[in-house]
Parts: sequence; structure tokens; C-alpha cells
Amino acid sequence: MSDSTQSFENFKLNKQLLEAIKDAGYTKPTPIQEKAIPLALAGHDVLGIAQTGTGKTAAYVLPILMKVKFAQGDHPRVLVLAPTRELVMQIEEAVIEFGKYTDLRYVCLYGGLGPKTQIEKIKQGVDIVIATPGRFLDLYQRGDIFLREIKTMVLDEADKMLDMGFMPQIRSILEVIPVKRQNLLFSATFGSRVENLAFEFLEFPERVEITEQATTADTIQQVKYLVPNIKTKMNILEYLLKDESLNRIIIFAKSRKNAETVFTYLDKKNLGTIRVIHANKGQNTRINSMEDFKAGGVRILVATDVAARGLDISMVSHVVNFDVPLIYEDYVHRIGRTGRAENEGKAITFYNPAEIYHFDRIEEIIRMKVPESEIPEEVEIAPTPFIEKQGYDREIDYQKRKEDPDFKGSFHEKKAQPKPKPKVLEKKRGNKNSKAKRNRNQMKTMGQWKKGK
Repeated sequence: MSDSTQSFENFKLNKQLLEAIKDAGYTKPTPIQEKAIPLALAGHDVLGIAQTGTGKTAAYVLPILMKVKFAQGDHPRVLVLAPTRELVMQIEEAVIEFGKYTDLRYVCLYGGLGPKTQIEKIKQGVDIVIATPGRFLDLYQRGDIFLREIKTMVLDEADKMLDMGFMPQIRSILEVIPVKRQNLLFSATFGSRVENLAFEFLEFPERVEITEQATTADTIQQVKYLVPNIKTKMNILEYLLKDESLNRIIIFAKSRKNAETVFTYLDKKNLGTIRVIHANKGQNTRINSMEDFKAGGVRILVATDVAARGLDISMVSHVVNFDVPLIYEDYVHRIGRTGRAENEGKAITFYNPAEIYHFDRIEEIIRMKVPESEIPEEVEIAPTPFIEKQGYDREIDYQKRKEDPDFKGSFHEKKAQPKPKPKVLEKKRGNKNSKAKRNRNQMKTMGQWKKGK
């Protein structure tokens, strides 16, 4: 597209949207917006591939608001599906921000809260539904949503939706909404499963791909540390957080247990206000933690991958991967929380001996070798407990078997080798037999002596 299209005015958006865009402080569209908005406004099905933090949400929200224009009727005309409650809430914020000068009505549907308030809002009349697939299907099956007026459907973060196992729900939804509609599918990566979904969901789509899939933003400085165990990870994390230049940090852990462990450890160190969010936290707790972090009242946010995507938090100075993600594409989404809107950020990854394999795969996907730093001398390198080391060894054996099905593992190889019988055992066995024979002869002799007596 020519350089002339460097302003939102070129998209022929209405005055209400342009005013809201101006209020939000946006001066020119991002590359994904520049290419996707005209296609969506023209009615095409769009397949948008762009890394996180590039403005995908506005790339479909603005065309939707332009096409729907004003409140009309009682039933929704637009359905936006997203994989998590957090992403639904981010899309809601975009609809509020850009639709502030319109009378358009919307409702957000997601689990974790009772459906009563959501149902009441639907009955009052809505134009746009933003939902997670599970809650949307629940309310449809109860008869609370009328779908015949749906003219536009959006799947956001399609790759994450498939990772989370939502394909059956998506297929069920596609069966009940009108066939004649415009479809928009956005994803950060484009693997084979997303390609199959695009084939099933889109009709003669226009493909918009801004960067090579699974690339990381140039504004993010990446570094990695090879760390022998969890205790040393804690030590280096505490050391790094003493640097005040790390002013707004997200720490990602692979599990709820690890997230709580990190939170509990850091909370005792007086390193700043800290919060933790994961699936076991209540919805209100998660929302409040996110809002406090966005507002700057929280310095450190510990999270599982439930928060890795779709959270538009500006001015995150650092992202720390306490654990390497096992879904490799999530590395891109995690570190994409920093370096947003052309700001610079830093991504730090700790990886243990069993995670070397996984981080090598990540580097293959992002097509770069992340620079490695030595553990600072001031950091205590703790000894690895036997059980933890045993777990690493088992994991490394599993990885080798994955690469080579004939590999049996070091433990099995030792077990398979027959142990030679020591000669001393055979000698002892011989001595034992000889002794038993002598005892029998003695008993026989004694019997004869008694008989003769």
C-alpha cells in the first residue's frame, strides 16, 4: 500500500470514530490496521497474521463499529469470539474507547461469574456480543441469545483458541449462526491447525501477514540464563529485581504451583507491591490485580499463561520467563507484553538443564539465537536437590526418546546389562553344599552309633 495511506482519514471512517481515535492519541495506523481495515470495510473475509502488540484488535473493531454504525433492533449483529476472559475484557475496552461517540450496545460473555447480569443485558438489546466460546454456547442453548441477525463474526487469537481445545465449540457455533456473513480471523501464528480452521471458517479470504510467523518485535532485547535449579532461579530473580530500572515487571510461570511459589518468595523480600494471577484466582481478584498493575500501583505481576495473550498493558519494562513455556509459540506472546507501541523492553528467560531442549525449539521457531548471559557473581548458586536432579534426568531421557525412539534411557541401559555372577558367590554356594553333606554324614553316623549302642 502506498505511503499516502498513513492516516485514519484515508479509511473513510465516520466522524464519530475519527474523533474517538484522535482522543485515544492515535495518529497513524499500524501495518496490520493499514492493510486489514480497508479489506474488512469492503466486506471481504480477512485472515490476519500478525504478532502480538501490533494492533490487531483495532484492525477489526474499527471496521465493525463503522459497519454497524448505530443501535438497531434487539438482537446482535456482530459476534466476536476470544479464548480468555482477559482478552474479552481487552476487546471490550477497545469497543468502549472507539465507540464512545456512538450509541452502540455491547455485552461481554465469559465464565467465572454468574450469567444473570449478562442475560439481563442481552434482553435489553445488544448490537455486539464479545464472548468466550463456552459461555456463549451455554447461553445460546438456554435460549437467551437470538442469532439470526449475525452479519459479522470474528475469531481473535485463533491459535490460542485451538491450543485451549475450543475447536468443538467453534464448530457448534458455526452450525447455528447464519451462513451468509462476513468472517474475520486473526492469529499471531499460522500453523497447520489454524490453516485448517481458516479453510473451514473463511470464504475466499484476503490474507494479511505483516511479519514472518512467530517473530519477536525488534524493540525487545532478549537474554537467557542457564540456571541449575529452582532455588538458584529464585536467587537470580531476587538479585535482578533489586535494580530499580525494572519498574513494571511480569513474571511468567508454567503452573499455578510455580506462580504461587514465586509470589510467596518475593512477597517476603520487600521488592515492591506484588500480585499473582492464575486460573485458581477468583475473577474479581484477577480483574483488580490487572487494573492495579495497569495503573502503576503494582510493580510485579506473577502470572501463568492465562495472562500471556491479549492483555494490552503499556510501559511494561521487563518480562521474566521463570519457566520456559511448553507451548513454544507462547514465548512470543509472553515477551510481547513488553516493547509495545514502539517502546523498548527486555525479556529475560531462566532455563534449567531439562529446559534446554525446549528453548532450542523456541529459537528455531523465532529464527534467532537468544544471547546468553552468565549468572552474576553476587548470586548464590544453590546445590540441586537429588529429587529435582532426578526429575531433570527423567525429562532429558524422555526428550532423547522423542528424538530417537530406539533410545531406552540411561537407567534402562544400565538395567539391561546382565550382571556377571561373582566367583566368590559360587564358592560360598559350594562351601554351603559341602557343609550340608558333612552334616548329613554326621547324622547318619550318629544314628548308626545310637543303634549299635
